[in-house]
Amino acid sequence: MADTTQTPAPQGNKGWSTGTKVLVGVIALIFVVAVIAIVTLTVAVVGSQTGASFPYSTTYRVSIPDGQPVTIGSTSILVMTYENEVVTEVDGVKEKLVAGQERVISPHNAKISALGIPVMETDFQITLTYLGTSGKNALFDMNVRTSKQIPEIVINKLIPSSMNAQPA
Repeated sequence: MADTTQTPAPQGNKGWSTGTKVLVGVIALIFVVAVIAIVTLTVAVVGSQTGASFPYSTTYRVSIPDGQPVTIGSTSILVMTYENEVVTEVDGVKEKLVAGQERVISPHNAKISALGIPVMETDFQITLTYLGTSGKNALFDMNVRTSKQIPEIVINKLIPSSMNAQPA
């Protein structure tokens, strides 16, 4: 009589091990929390600060629409161009500039939060250097100096998209 018993074929690994599943789950959770933290990133600008030093600096080329107010943090900026001059109004204080002149905006303090939790705090100061006009926009080099090194994503939260900020 012939032997009719069969030995099962090796099954191999039908899936991930428990350790691999846990690792993938932890990585996915970290990724989701990071995305939510970036989406909920807020920058609250509070009163003026004096006496702070600003060792860190980033410069952007920006364009400010003529006659349309823009807000950086809590600072309102309005520009009005005429020939090779611009009148800048920062929080109600007017100053006339010609190409190459600077306008220093008083220092402020920014509190950065993600997921509603305070992450960091820094003092910052903005200097605008007038470059001229392009169509209906006034062009500036905008130097943002900070008391602590902060990620560019935080600075980008301060600068409105209407300014078309490009790193210089």
